[in-house]
Amino acid sequence: MRLFGSERIAKMMDRMGHKEGEVIQHSMITKSIERAQKKVEENNFGIRKRLLEFDDVMNSQRTAIYNRRKNALFGDKLDLDIDNMIYDICNITVVNTQQNSDFEDFNYNVITSFGIESPFSEKEFLEKDSNTLTEDLYQEAKEKYLRKTANIKSNIFPVIKNIHENQSDKIDNIVIPFTDGRRAMKVVAKLSKVYETEGLEALKALERNITLAFIDNEWKEHLREMDFLKQSVYHAQYEQKDPLLIYKLEGYELFQSMMDKMNRDIISFLMKAQLHDPNEQTLSSENNPRPKQDFSKLKAGREDVAQSTRMNSEMAQQNQSGQPVKHSPVMVAKKPGRNERVKILNLQNGETKEMKFKQAEPLISSGTWQMVN
Repeated sequence: MRLFGSERIAKMMDRMGHKEGEVIQHSMITKSIERAQKKVEENNFGIRKRLLEFDDVMNSQRTAIYNRRKNALFGDKLDLDIDNMIYDICNITVVNTQQNSDFEDFNYNVITSFGIESPFSEKEFLEKDSNTLTEDLYQEAKEKYLRKTANIKSNIFPVIKNIHENQSDKIDNIVIPFTDGRRAMKVVAKLSKVYETEGLEALKALERNITLAFIDNEWKEHLREMDFLKQSVYHAQYEQKDPLLIYKLEGYELFQSMMDKMNRDIISFLMKAQLHDPNEQTLSSENNPRPKQDFSKLKAGREDVAQSTRMNSEMAQQNQSGQPVKHSPVMVAKKPGRNERVKILNLQNGETKEMKFKQAEPLISSGTWQMVN
């Protein structure tokens, strides 16, 4: 068996009778060790450089996602992000379907993404410039979103006003349930802010929570796909191709696909969002031909299970008695004492903590934590 580097030197030292720990002074041995060490360091440097080149691809994607997540988490430029998402979806939908002259597919995408009919006829779709069509569709979708937000505000504010005027000394945060017809989500907001903004803060909280939830869910799935891609591209070298180049090209396509899906899911929910009525059942997978997004991670914690059970029980009572069960669109909880121990839940990662209410209150006020007990 042929030996290289340090193994050859060790074998030679054994044959010459040198013992471990003895000082090696011969120039031939010293140079041989230096050459072996140099080869090892060059090999390790090449491996580290290659890994950094692969990581640079992920860094650019990571920066884009983290900026979006930061905007959603703190509310900075979130309005601009939502506006850009609407425009991007309009542009992609128009360009992709107009190339194939497929008005039916265009209309289907407009309905699923924005919940509206096409603002122009098939003839206009086939004859007009794509930029003009994109602008017309964007304006229609934007107007529809503004109408929906105004309608939700008008429905929320009377309830909020009543709670604030009668129970503001006992209630700090409120929980407002929203649904898009298939999925439901509970949004936590500060009562005083919702009252001061006449219901606008509830919509902002909805936008923040929905955007964060979909970003986190899609990004985790994308990381798994990129990790699998990184392991598989090394086989490209057997075809005399550069694995790094393949990784960059396919990684970009995966990222663009992930961003498009994420934007469509966010905008679709916001466009169709309405106050959740427990008396109305959401669509099941049997009634929905499209694959349904796994939205289980948007649940706030154990109280959601109890809430769902309570809803089912009330619906069963309604079926038996024939009388509808009345529900309030806003749920409230009694404010605990400052030194009373409470349990809080992180709405982003599911982490739970137990502490005194005076310590938990700043975390709950930030909107990222919710009290579960």
